[in-house]
Amino acid sequence: MSDKGPYSQIAPTRAQIEALALAALSRLPDPFRSHLSNVVLFVEEFADAQVLKDMEIDDPFGLTGLYSGRPVGDPVQTGDSPPTVHLFRRPLLDEWVETGVPLDALITHVVVHEIGHHFGLSDIDMHVLEDMVAP
Repeated sequence: MSDKGPYSQIAPTRAQIEALALAALSRLPDPFRSHLSNVVLFVEEFADAQVLKDMEIDDPFGLTGLYSGRPVGDPVQTGDSPPTVHLFRRPLLDEWVETGVPLDALITHVVVHEIGHHFGLSDIDMHVLEDMVAP
């Protein structure tokens, strides 16, 4: 079993997951960070039923994160909500336990992937960015 760091005895709280996500965001290079001031981060237990239905996901543990909003460069429309990144605590914790990946690395991976949607990045670009901000 891998070392789970300070979270080896209890499941991390939403606040602890949020702190790891904010740390990952703070490691992003300046050109990216400068475009994140209006992105709102949420940590929830699971995605709600409507989101899962809309994404055709049957298992609530099947979604660890979600980006909603217009990517940078798309024209803003009247009535747009701010862009959001949702992290889903329980699916993240299950993946953490199942894979043995350090929690900070897992959170970084999911955050970079979701933020990648904000910038319209390809999967390859997301992997490069993730390597740049790895804990």
